[in-house]
Amino acid sequence: MSQQDFIIWVFCWVDDNLTQLQQGTRFRSRGLPPKLSDAEVITMEVIGEFLGFSTDKGIWTYFCHHWREWFPGLGSRANFAKQASNLWVVKQKLQEKLAILLGAFDRPVHIIDGFPLPVCGFKRAKGSANFKGQADYGYCAAKNETYYGFKGNLMIDETGVLTGVTLTPASVSEREAAWDLAAPIKGYLLGDKGYLGIEFKQEMKKQGIEMITPMRANMDDPLPKETRSMINAKRRLIETVIGQLAGQFAIEKCWARDLWHLSNRIARKLLSHTLGIFANFKQGKSQRDWLQQANVIGC
Repeated sequence: MSQQDFIIWVFCWVDDNLTQLQQGTRFRSRGLPPKLSDAEVITMEVIGEFLGFSTDKGIWTYFCHHWREWFPGLGSRANFAKQASNLWVVKQKLQEKLAILLGAFDRPVHIIDGFPLPVCGFKRAKGSANFKGQADYGYCAAKNETYYGFKGNLMIDETGVLTGVTLTPASVSEREAAWDLAAPIKGYLLGDKGYLGIEFKQEMKKQGIEMITPMRANMDDPLPKETRSMINAKRRLIETVIGQLAGQFAIEKCWARDLWHLSNRIARKLLSHTLGIFANFKQGKSQRDWLQQANVIGC
């Protein structure tokens, strides 16, 4: 679809589902409704993130220069940023609804992994007041570096649809973060060696989840080589998703100074990513092509 069609389609979907989400109630208990509707704000955020604009300033500037006639209520950047941040829970609920519509929670296989979210440069960490008492030091094995900040923990289904995210201090183990993510699912959960642990797997099994991880070099693998190779190939799908979120959506960059704004930025990135998948689904693409975000516009 064209970019114009994509903007219209996103707005219509967001507006319809916001109405359903409100169920006749108001998001604001008092005062006049804003000139820029909540559906317009979320549409701008989703489109902006999809096009690679990862900051409030970038999104606001882009729409001011190119689409102001479509969003006549667009006011100052400060008002836009404040209204957007106040809707972070709404964006989480919209993303969850998309995952349900795509059947993600009902699939038998899910994949879990984490990514680093530094809040400042390592040398500046001691003197930084941002996220004091919330962020912590952690180690990223993939990048072989220690950093100061948070750890994003993601879960996807076997097609790449996001089914959960949590944000923890970087020092928190992946196994601790897994409990919140895995609560709504049953079946197989694939993870890396960070999720190894006999007791952890036993507790997961009590919840109806079979945790499958690679084995260490000094451990016997109970699975045949062919099965292990198939599992490893499937597990790499989450690396693709994290790569998209880190590249196109810049999820590993932290321009926020508090959890409120950080939560909003993460929520809109995940919503934008999932809407891209949903657009491919609505256009009749096969499941293996749902993650082809670059083909959503202009195809």
